Amino acid sequence: MKICVLPGDGIGPEITAEAVRVLNALGLKFEMEEALLGGCAVDATGNPYPEATQKLARAADAVLLGAVGGPKWDNNPREQRPERGLLGIRKDLGLFANLRPAVLYPELANASTLKPEVVAGLDILIVRELTGDIYFGQPRGIEARMVDGQQQRVGFNTMIYSESEIRRIAHVAFKAARKRGKRVCSVDKMNVLECTQLWRDVVIETAREYPDVELSHMLVDNCAMQLVRNPKQFDVVVTGNIFGDILSDEASMLTGSIGMLPSASLDEKSKGLYEPSHGSAPDIAGKGIANPLATILSAAMMLRYTFNNEAAAQRIENAVKKVLAQGFRTGDIYEAGMQRVGTREMGDAVIAAL
Repeated sequence: MKICVLPGDGIGPEITAEAVRVLNALGLKFEMEEALLGGCAVDATGNPYPEATQKLARAADAVLLGAVGGPKWDNNPREQRPERGLLGIRKDLGLFANLRPAVLYPELANASTLKPEVVAGLDILIVRELTGDIYFGQPRGIEARMVDGQQQRVGFNTMIYSESEIRRIAHVAFKAARKRGKRVCSVDKMNVLECTQLWRDVVIETAREYPDVELSHMLVDNCAMQLVRNPKQFDVVVTGNIFGDILSDEASMLTGSIGMLPSASLDEKSKGLYEPSHGSAPDIAGKGIANPLATILSAAMMLRYTFNNEAAAQRIENAVKKVLAQGFRTGDIYEAGMQRVGTREMGDAVIAAL
């Protein structure tokens, strides 16, 4: 089991170190090697996704990533921005399916901005298509055109999806649902956008191969409302790139802290890049107070989806549940009466629970 570890920038090295310690505590045989991605790679090589990292990532079975970016690189040319490294590795590895669970642990119900009775027991998986849609469609740009008899600047982007792109992400969602509550809600805007009418049609066709999974449909604006009104109605939500970008961030905040949320980005053979949903948090980098649980839970997703080791994945997840039940809290999820700990201490607690 070859893992390419990319600590990245900001708090990335601190949180990935704890995830690596937890993986090693399982007693399984991993082969791990570190490389540079993001701002640290720009500083060292001038390239946010250098050739050495490309070779290592391609040869690995899975990639564990911390976080990239920070204000230090905000004024860099576009091609030398840390985020270009993240986009580069996603494209290079063909990672088209983004899986982002939003799970609210009972002990953290008070951390959510919604009433505890609305979110207690929340367990949603958002499956977002990652390589198509309006983010990548052509033509795109800003140009001068005649509008209402005068020359004006006009910005334009193209929303585009092929049948094969929709079908492959639908398969990911249905297969994931089989391991969960066996319900898929497909989110689109078919009443306005022809592109998403095709989305709905193809998802319905694909659903015939999964008679044991219940399929429903929802318009994206209604889904955004329902996530706040009654989030527990959802099991697996599958949607396109731009809708998934927005809805997954909305769902993440139902849980109270983005510091608790893992994610996976998979290719067609379930090779994946695993990372926390949060950013590099440069304001707390080096202070030893970042929450490593999202990264540790991302490692659990790696065991589940790439290495097909459900038992080991559940061991990590159960250890996290135990640690929260014992009252351990990093600053982002701390409440009075709990035991406040730092990054390393939280890792120690998870390993002890294992």
